[in-house]
Amino acid sequence: MKALLAKKVGMTQIFDESGVMTPVTVLEAGPCVVTQLKSEERDGYRAVQIGFGDAKHQPKPQAGHLKSAKANSRHMAEYRIDSEETEFAVGDEIKVDIFEAGETVAVSAVSKGKGFAGTIKRHNFKRGPKTHGSHNYRAPGSIGAGYPQHVFKGQKMAGQMGNEQVTVKNLKIMEVDAANNLLVVRGAVPGPKKSLVMVKG
Repeated sequence: MKALLAKKVGMTQIFDESGVMTPVTVLEAGPCVVTQLKSEERDGYRAVQIGFGDAKHQPKPQAGHLKSAKANSRHMAEYRIDSEETEFAVGDEIKVDIFEAGETVAVSAVSKGKGFAGTIKRHNFKRGPKTHGSHNYRAPGSIGAGYPQHVFKGQKMAGQMGNEQVTVKNLKIMEVDAANNLLVVRGAVPGPKKSLVMVKG
């Protein structure tokens, strides 16, 4: 298991030797600092905590936590590991070269928020007929039967759309630019530009 925190730069396209175009997303991945190693005995699970970016004003509790790693990370996240033994130590720097072109990764981020949306936009409901005197154009329709006299949890209804954690799996790495800390992955990645994403291999 390997992971990096990254910033979404934006989308572009690349062409191969035969002229086939591939849409790609450019991520500014790392460098990340190992801020903590969690163990089964002390924390109840095994994980590596990494930090990314520079904080303008670091809260005192977080500054104390990062003191041993000699870091000033703005964002922190962790990923689980299987064994207690890990190649990293607190304070180590993880760079984009841990990934190679051709690998597949899973990318997690918070998707774009689209506000309050109806059932047609949010859940792909069909609209009602616009002829024969019908007034049920974009209404949700029935939300339950006569018995039991309540609406079940999880019913697909209107509500906030987007702004939730989304993971896209099996994105192929097209290029790794170690000099500029850039990772180029095929396809789209959740979230707007400059958003924080987690890349797991």
